[in-house]
Amino acid sequence: MSPVLAGVLQLLALTVALGLSYRPLGDHMARVYSSDKHLRVEKWIYKGIGADPSVEMRWPAYLRGVLAFSAVGVLFLYLLQRVQGALPGSLGFVSIDPDQAFNTAASFVANTNWQSYYGEQAMGHVVQTGGLAVQNFVSAAVGIAVAVALVRGFARSRTGELGNFWADLVRGVVRVLLPISVVGALVLVACGAIQNFAGIHEVGQFLNEQGMGGSQQWNGGAVASQEVIKELGTNGGGYFNANSAHPFENPDPLSNLFEIYLILLIPFALTRTFGRMVGSLRQGYAILGTMAAIWLVFTGLMMWTEFAGRGPAFELAGGAMEGKETRFGIGASAIFSVATTLTSTGAVNSFHSSYTGFGGGITMLGMQLGEIAPGGVGSGLYGMLIMAIIAVFIAGLMVGRTPEYLGKKIGTRQIKFAACYILVTPALVLGFTAVAMALDTPSHSMTNSGAHGFSEILYAYTSGANNNGSAFAGLNADTQWFNSTIGIAMLLGRFLPVVFVLALAGSLAEQTPVPETAGTLRTEKPLFTGLLVGTILIIAGLTYFPALALGPLAEGLAA
Repeated sequence: MSPVLAGVLQLLALTVALGLSYRPLGDHMARVYSSDKHLRVEKWIYKGIGADPSVEMRWPAYLRGVLAFSAVGVLFLYLLQRVQGALPGSLGFVSIDPDQAFNTAASFVANTNWQSYYGEQAMGHVVQTGGLAVQNFVSAAVGIAVAVALVRGFARSRTGELGNFWADLVRGVVRVLLPISVVGALVLVACGAIQNFAGIHEVGQFLNEQGMGGSQQWNGGAVASQEVIKELGTNGGGYFNANSAHPFENPDPLSNLFEIYLILLIPFALTRTFGRMVGSLRQGYAILGTMAAIWLVFTGLMMWTEFAGRGPAFELAGGAMEGKETRFGIGASAIFSVATTLTSTGAVNSFHSSYTGFGGGITMLGMQLGEIAPGGVGSGLYGMLIMAIIAVFIAGLMVGRTPEYLGKKIGTRQIKFAACYILVTPALVLGFTAVAMALDTPSHSMTNSGAHGFSEILYAYTSGANNNGSAFAGLNADTQWFNSTIGIAMLLGRFLPVVFVLALAGSLAEQTPVPETAGTLRTEKPLFTGLLVGTILIIAGLTYFPALALGPLAEGLAA
């Protein structure tokens, strides 16, 4: 079987699996977030944290819950890393330096999981399992909760209440993320991923740089259980430095395909949850169609550019195999790289720095679109709904009508919130990139010069501010400058947009629904899907094209 055909068949199998899961999972999440009943274990949690799940919150109270919970998470994870050397199960690792501890705490709480450290050489069992894995669950649940609050803003009328943050948070963990993670961890263990609390041990005999025999050290860990929520929660932080290219995390092609499935599962299914909760499945299908169209086009382009490498080396290898695992090949690596950068996952099974110039540009553009196709758990849906509001506004300007979406008028206030949302991340990415390139110290961290070196820094801030967390590789990001600035970019890139999303949700929930007329734009039709795709590409293109032209486009044209 040719590598191209194998890649296409894997893409088809993935699409079928997602299609079979779409309806049951989407309906389940709609029931979870619409129910007024609480499980016994949930009641215990509410009692333990002192929360009343029956109290409805307006958007300022909901936002305070999000920010307070996340702030406590950052502080706890920071302190846990700083005292690691005194903890049991630390495997002899010392405490993490302050700048790196801040970066890691900000990263995992912001659902970014950017890592400027070597996982197996820095973090012990307690920090990995009790700190990082826990944040994988709760940061993902926060993202879903914010998305559900926005959906309620569309679904409700004449009230500013958006639900209860604590109830949404707990339900997301207990009823959605945990059950799937238990089953998924068993699948990964069956595929060969490790799950233990073993210490460091030596493996095999290898030739070192002097040509003499030597051994290599590996440590065990609860890898399968952390790997499944890393993908399912679109987190991305690997237990080992090689991330999903490591055989302990991603043993074979079957586990690789399963991990891609986990990455895309909830973001796609949330579109059906949206349709259920607003009372129109067709609206959910329109959002799904937009997400799926962008994902499939990006995947096709990535496979084409990576298989179409020119020259004897490319022809002998069957394509651009540099930086890719032979057990996956180009097809599976291309599908994985697009899935992880079009979502906020950031996991990698190959090194994006080794992709062709255009291939590296595709991974960057996927993040720069706002990671909305299908995006992160929750963040993808609310990001796409923001873009839908912008598209409706543009359509209203074209025909001279007051824009409406799902029966809600899109006025000055709503457009201001939406505009602020789409401006925050580009300002962080381009601003920090410009400063880093202008200073001497950050540029010394670049392994390469020219267009590729610029791409390393542009990718780092794109990944951080968009809460993706993947690395282009080649950039030494474990410096005080990058740990601090990327940490700030991750926090601002996560929580500033949440402020505007919840404020928008509150303003929509207060409105009285507008009756549909003959002049109302039909936002469930394919015409609107096309308009939405065009709006997304134009906004991203106008914002990031100059920077992309200096980096991956220049490199690709010069090849």
